[in-house]
Amino acid sequence: QVQLVESGGGSVQAGGSLRLSCTMSASTARIATIGWFRQAPGKQREMAAIISTGDRANYAPAVRGRFTISRDYAKNEVYLQMNSLKPEDTAVYYCSAAAGPAGFDTWGHGTQVTVSS
Repeated sequence: QVQLVESGGGSVQAGGSLRLSCTMSASTARIATIGWFRQAPGKQREMAAIISTGDRANYAPAVRGRFTISRDYAKNEVYLQMNSLKPEDTAVYYCSAAAGPAGFDTWGHGTQVTVSS
């Protein structure tokens, strides 16, 4: 069974940085497109960044230029480096894997990111 485990969330002041990590099995790391999604209170879950197995990255307009997604195949991890954080980045951040035609169908439990002004 595919498992994704997020870590690295926390509380920071506006302008600060955090790095989220998503750990997965080796088989998932080899074949899956991995995405970081986020859900703020009272809002729908939205995509923040996605990285393919060919290391092509896509970002939501709200985070482009501030967030960087990357993956380490040796460690079976995907990272989300978040810089210049804003209060509106406050959300639960989820790691998700898309390994087949069903798309993003496997999710971690999420990690809380809180940015204070």
